[in-house]
Amino acid sequence: MAGDSQAREILYVVLLCFVWYGVSSGNGVILKTVLNDFPYPITVTMVQLLTATVLSGPLFSLWGIRTAIDINRTYYWKLIVPLAFGKFFASVSSHVSIWKVPVSYAHTVKATMPLFTVILSRIILNEKQTTKVYLSLIPIVIGVLIATASEISFDMIGLISALLATMGFSLQHTFSKKVLCETSIHHLRLLHILARLAFMFFMPVWLIYDFRKILHDDDLFQQKDKFTIYFLLFADGLCNFAQNIVAFSLISLVSPLTYSVCNTAKRISVIAVSLIVLGNPVTAVNFFGMMMAIFGVLLYNKAKYDANQAKVKAASLPSYIAHKEDVNLLLKYDNDHHNTVISKLYPASVPKKNGYVRLHQMMNGSPNLQNV
Repeated sequence: MAGDSQAREILYVVLLCFVWYGVSSGNGVILKTVLNDFPYPITVTMVQLLTATVLSGPLFSLWGIRTAIDINRTYYWKLIVPLAFGKFFASVSSHVSIWKVPVSYAHTVKATMPLFTVILSRIILNEKQTTKVYLSLIPIVIGVLIATASEISFDMIGLISALLATMGFSLQHTFSKKVLCETSIHHLRLLHILARLAFMFFMPVWLIYDFRKILHDDDLFQQKDKFTIYFLLFADGLCNFAQNIVAFSLISLVSPLTYSVCNTAKRISVIAVSLIVLGNPVTAVNFFGMMMAIFGVLLYNKAKYDANQAKVKAASLPSYIAHKEDVNLLLKYDNDHHNTVISKLYPASVPKKNGYVRLHQMMNGSPNLQNV
């Protein structure tokens, strides 16, 4: 029975991954098609925010997600509101990049997110990384540089917008993690709040900037009829909301490393589908740069996971052997006598050859030490 349950869970995760890849790839193609015929990225962003706001309510009732939030007003204005602004600007920048450059290149540039995450975490959270994490950033940077230098449809505005979007999403992830850790709010509830606030705050901006332009754009519906554009806008908003839901569902089911690997595979899927369906020209060098950047992301995910596991193991050690110096002292004890630190681990009556066994069990958090 346990085996059947585990098999069903694995099958469910695999199914979610395929749905996620399909929806994300389709969303990339639809978004590029929309922006080619409807060059108003702010409007596209507003449609996505409106879709998320409208559809979240019924889903909350269906899934039983708590709608009440226990956040004081000061904290709300200090973190939640800036997050909503960040979500809007990151989304608009992302849409501008996809409008100006091919989807494949935009997603390659977004592979630099680990670089921004490391830098911003160091500045904002004062979080240091391991040497392996820093080294894993090298192939990401080199891969993006190669892809940029060999990109046939290169556009400076598209590159800058993609970098700004990546930095914006990195900031959003950093502070969203902070909010989720400091409050009891459900992650989907936070997604709904940010979408609603961003939509409300930027409705006047959209009315003044995009809406007036659309009204006076006589060439807007020359190539496509209104119904097709409206349908594509609706489909894009629906796909964007769906992929967010699937992504959050996967986060709750798998480990961080598994999710990171799945996310990297999703990026490969989006790049491949966009190259096949949209047919944008790509050279062998350009494709090599894309894959090198993606490979760097995989290395980063593994290095980050190893660093987190090391932190967890260190946190599980007793306070008197938590430091590296103490561990080295235990491994290099004198054969003639037990020093003070070692005596805390095992008495002198225990054979010294078992000391290594005892140390190994304590470092791995084993509570069963009395039989060593």
